[in-house]
Amino acid sequence: MPATTHQQLNRLTDTLRNTVHPGSVVTTGPDYEAGRHIWNGAVSARPGVIVRCADASTARAAVLAAQESGVTLSVRGGGHDWAGRALSDGGLTIDLSGMRGVTVDPVAKVAEVSAGATAADLAAATQPFGLVPATGTVGSVGMAGLTLGGGYGPLSGRFGLALDNLLSAEVVLADGSVVTADAEQEPDLFWALRGGGGNFGLVTSMRVRLHAVPALLSGMIVFPWEQAGTVLAGLPDALAESPDELTVQFGILSGPDGKPVVFLSPTWSGEDVAAGEHKLARLDTLGTPLVSQVASTTLPEMLAAMDAQFPFGRHTEIRTRSVSSLTSGVRDMLTLAGSPLTSPLSAVSVHTLLGAGARVPAAETAFGNRDPHFMIEIIALWEPDDTRAAEHRAWAGNLTSILEPEALPGGYPNLLGPDDTAQVAHAYGPNTERLLAVKRRVDPDHVFHAIPLPDPS
Repeated sequence: MPATTHQQLNRLTDTLRNTVHPGSVVTTGPDYEAGRHIWNGAVSARPGVIVRCADASTARAAVLAAQESGVTLSVRGGGHDWAGRALSDGGLTIDLSGMRGVTVDPVAKVAEVSAGATAADLAAATQPFGLVPATGTVGSVGMAGLTLGGGYGPLSGRFGLALDNLLSAEVVLADGSVVTADAEQEPDLFWALRGGGGNFGLVTSMRVRLHAVPALLSGMIVFPWEQAGTVLAGLPDALAESPDELTVQFGILSGPDGKPVVFLSPTWSGEDVAAGEHKLARLDTLGTPLVSQVASTTLPEMLAAMDAQFPFGRHTEIRTRSVSSLTSGVRDMLTLAGSPLTSPLSAVSVHTLLGAGARVPAAETAFGNRDPHFMIEIIALWEPDDTRAAEHRAWAGNLTSILEPEALPGGYPNLLGPDDTAQVAHAYGPNTERLLAVKRRVDPDHVFHAIPLPDPS
């Protein structure tokens, strides 16, 4: 689409100030800067106009005004997309981050979640009822974006991905109509939303399934780098012996002395706490841990711990590969990542899709890969004043290239960047044709752009 002109922006601004609360329309000042402040501080995009939404009607008015003025739009929820697609550079950004309400029905075990609510908001709201949602691992991530694109998390083994727990969504379509998408109403759209991201409309609220979990056991087990090969070699058997109630995230990060270490972050969500303690103790035997701190905890506490490690404002570049198993080749390649980490803030985090999430039929949702697999998240992270940005980006790119021969086609859409065209082409597997057909039906003019979709050609 051609670049937005000043005349278009002026027309858009005038239209918005006549249809929504004038104070929600910002082009400069502190509210504008807050609206363009997202997790990846390296993103410098400057929207021409930001609409800070307090309700769904404001969001709908913004969608219609953008089209009337011919201005491109983006939708910002939690602002955690590393590629910065939440911001429309020179266009309109519809900022939903003020819509953070969560309403819990403890009897039905369902939460209604507004579009700007984060994982931390949802976990905090459900905690008093002894209920937990399926979230990702970081509290500041927006639940809508996470859920629509996938949602690997600490409870995936038992309850599936976040998208597997989506019951319905209220969606503003490109023509301004507001629909409810669920298994009975707009079933094709509901299918596409579960894995296809925010490419089909603006989701203003969701209903998600909750789960009764009396206690969680979680924490961190850290092994010295010299034991990386041994720990990674023993991990597949340990995971194969694990029930759905145990989900293990693992990978590589820098220890307090700046040297790389191997970490395991297990979470037990079963009712039998003693059985969980036994299974978690088995992980200690993979090596000689430097640290083994696993204890009873809550989901809000778990999310807050990860937020502290990945605060807003640092610069980042993320790449992803998925592998079907931890072969000796994959293990060798992962150890190359830590020798050395170019930034002490960078990390490799491996998420598992095993158990419940891997038993969902591939055709049931748009999410492309339901075979058991390991999703490798390669996170290059550095402070804004670090002058070695090119080196850190090259580290992430090199590891991605090294893993390619062992990797599955495609990758996790929530983490794929705008230049990952070869992976995007295969990201939705056998669901690609149906996904693009839904896009053509509900958004033929490509008003909405979120996580990448395959090129229709």
